[in-house]
Amino acid sequence: MKYSLQLGNIFGIKVQIHWTFLILLGWIVFSNMRAGSGAEQTMWSVLFILTIFACVTLHEFGHALAAKRFGIKTKDITLLPIGGLARLESIPEKPKEELIVAIAGPLVNILIVAALYPIVHFTSDITSSIKQLTAITSENFLFNLMFINLWLAVFNLIPAFPMDGGRVLRALLSFNMERHKATAIAARIGQLLAIGFVILGFFSNPFLIFIGLFIFLGAQAETEYTQAKSILKGFTVNDVLMKQYQTISSGETIKAAVSMLLNGQSKSFLVTDNGQAVGTLNRDEIIKALSSQGENLIIHNVMNKELLFLKAEMPLEEAWQLMQQHKTLMPVFTNDKLVGTLDTENILEFIMVKGAITKG
Repeated sequence: MKYSLQLGNIFGIKVQIHWTFLILLGWIVFSNMRAGSGAEQTMWSVLFILTIFACVTLHEFGHALAAKRFGIKTKDITLLPIGGLARLESIPEKPKEELIVAIAGPLVNILIVAALYPIVHFTSDITSSIKQLTAITSENFLFNLMFINLWLAVFNLIPAFPMDGGRVLRALLSFNMERHKATAIAARIGQLLAIGFVILGFFSNPFLIFIGLFIFLGAQAETEYTQAKSILKGFTVNDVLMKQYQTISSGETIKAAVSMLLNGQSKSFLVTDNGQAVGTLNRDEIIKALSSQGENLIIHNVMNKELLFLKAEMPLEEAWQLMQQHKTLMPVFTNDKLVGTLDTENILEFIMVKGAITKG
């Protein structure tokens, strides 16, 4: 994720913190100072937030290590002011595997609660214990940490996409129905809950409005993605590849690329060297190179050299997953012979056409 500071690698997974996290820490310090808190009180508050996010990191590692068990790698874990994000290369398709991966995160928080329970000091009555949920001090630090982890576990298990509970619900539904149908049901439930959060936020905590919007849009995105994969199932790259495509030599200049861009419909070009595909060049890369280094720049110096090759017989849904990770033009080969190209826009058009036929 852009604008993130890498903290290190754990179990081969890059852990990073987004710069906006610093705003949260600044806000904690500012709030304590405005409330008249001393340096010690402010220190405990900051330490408490850092400890919570250490627990959030462990939560995300729960997902990551469970996914690793099924051969799914985790790109990175990013800490944000609203929580953590583990970017898995893919979501398990089998209901049992998705269930395990989804529930692993909240289970980590429950284990933290279980570990803290024997050492947390409880007062003699419930009312006095609840009063400990106030300004953080050395006396109530562990009690509040235990409570927060319990809240994280319960909140994440709410059956609302894209939270863990929504994925648990989809996994359970997928045992008895097709995945895209299970996703649609889980997403609708999530969106209803999201609307409830938004309405409640207007009358209580405005932060609930933000959470509700996050859940609603996340559920919609998950539904569209799963529906797209369902449409692509059974097709191969050969069914949708572009046999007519534009190529440009790596030795040409940006001026030549601009001319091709303006004189045709293509927005991406396959870059070749002696007839061999060596890279890609798209409209944004052309404009950026033109504005920064001029029209005489050689394409070889600015092209995208991270070329991904597809086989014509590859399942289209697998190619679609690659497209989500690498939004670039991809050459397609059959028996080591270049037969066409494929990009995200072409697959999206295919999805729209097949979707319209299905509805018709």
